[in-house]
Amino acid sequence: MKPIKVLFVCVHNSARSQMAEAFLNHFGNGMIIAESAGLEKGILNPFAVKAMHELGYDISKNEVDSVFEFFKAHKLYSYIVTVCDEASGQKCPIFPGVRDMIHWSLEDPASFEGTEEDRLEKTRGIRDQIKAHVLELVEDLKKQHGLS
Repeated sequence: MKPIKVLFVCVHNSARSQMAEAFLNHFGNGMIIAESAGLEKGILNPFAVKAMHELGYDISKNEVDSVFEFFKAHKLYSYIVTVCDEASGQKCPIFPGVRDMIHWSLEDPASFEGTEEDRLEKTRGIRDQIKAHVLELVEDLKKQHGLS
């Protein structure tokens, strides 16, 4: 059986979508695989890198990709998950063959203010929300597609 492909999209592909991709590729066990991209190319958020490293995920070498480049390359996905605010999520191109567009409205770690520790703590909160969403998504997709 071909793996189920999921694309996570956020504004800059710098934090939320990167974390979601790492979690889904881990918990999907090769049956569900993820890529991530941004509406614009950004740079990896150092707080997201650190928050993920705390749980044993190294995203420090991940590429920052453009959703429009993926679209032009004719990449195919079963599901698109936007992890940004709704207005930004609506700017995502419509990929052919997508079964469902899912929206998770999550705060952007790039907008966090305060000390480095404050910003890291807030990013940990987003990381944990994303992990919970991904675990729920994995269970839903396994049920929908008869995977065990």
